[in-house]
Amino acid sequence: MRQLTYCSNIHPGESWQHVLDNLESHGLSVKRQVSPDASFPLGLRIAQQASVELDAAKIAQFRAWCEQHDCYLLTINGFPYGTFHDQPVKAAVYEPDWRTQERVVYTKRLADLAVALTTRAPQISISTVPIAYKQGFAESDWPLVRDHLIDVLAHLRALHERSGILVQLALEPEPCCVLETTEETIAFFARMDFPSELKTYIGICFDCCHQAVEFEEAADVLTRLRAANITIAKVQVSSALRAQGEEIKQLFQFNEPVYLHQAVAKQAQGLHRFSDLPELQSALAKGENYTECRVHFHVPIFIDHLGACSTTQFFLKDFLPLLDESIPLEVETYSFKNLPAHLRDYPLDVSIARELHWVKQLLGE
Repeated sequence: MRQLTYCSNIHPGESWQHVLDNLESHGLSVKRQVSPDASFPLGLRIAQQASVELDAAKIAQFRAWCEQHDCYLLTINGFPYGTFHDQPVKAAVYEPDWRTQERVVYTKRLADLAVALTTRAPQISISTVPIAYKQGFAESDWPLVRDHLIDVLAHLRALHERSGILVQLALEPEPCCVLETTEETIAFFARMDFPSELKTYIGICFDCCHQAVEFEEAADVLTRLRAANITIAKVQVSSALRAQGEEIKQLFQFNEPVYLHQAVAKQAQGLHRFSDLPELQSALAKGENYTECRVHFHVPIFIDHLGACSTTQFFLKDFLPLLDESIPLEVETYSFKNLPAHLRDYPLDVSIARELHWVKQLLGE
């Protein structure tokens, strides 16, 4: 049976109490609307602060809460380490990256918590940064990255042998990062050449918004990942901004100070990449012309056109029906509050439930 949830990084808060409060005030409302008579999987964002606050008593309390409300932990978002809402994040969201011991310690702790917190899932994923932000990353960094990843994978293997629960690390390719395109992701796994006994414990978190921004084709991407034997540990169901021709000028109403909004623009010579919307705006001011542009800005997946421009909803329609039903799906529109006012007409819980219903309808469920 397909497992579908939403990621709690939609809600602000870095502490464990914030996680619990968000489940009470939002998560249960979403469950009532989407899964009133069946178990509901949870996709939790557990920040560094929350991870160190969890003790045996809090773990027991959470497990009891899950049993009471017919929920269970399915996946953890271990990508943002610290603050993720209400103040500028931009490229700092990738820090600490996989060159640091802090990322190793944090990820191991999340793995331990995954095993302790889940009540029903025999397999759990932890999504994480795509190695590092591309700017400033050097060829000489690769050996340290490999050592750190193998350290974590060995930990996951030991957890599996001890608990019977498979925890998979899911690297999440993203524009302007070391792992950006599917081609780079495949090359990464070939470069790392992980020991055979550890390969079970690593895969990718496929964020549909990110790969649509890269102008990738759904069927082609899946074919290539399968041929390279790369596991999709989970799919984040998300949609990006898309503008063609004169619509491109309308993209700048979505410029805001919190998140990085990478853009990829197409012209006859090929694709041009920009780390944020102001860079694209500067290129246009200098006279550059593009036929189409896509922007990393998570917009509601049930919308195919926003009025000023359209979205990459078409990618979801192409991609999701091709997936094996065993791959968990996690809706991740974390930027609702950063949308222009006319796109925030509904309460957040209603919008999240609407997204989940849209996926179910698409997949005939």
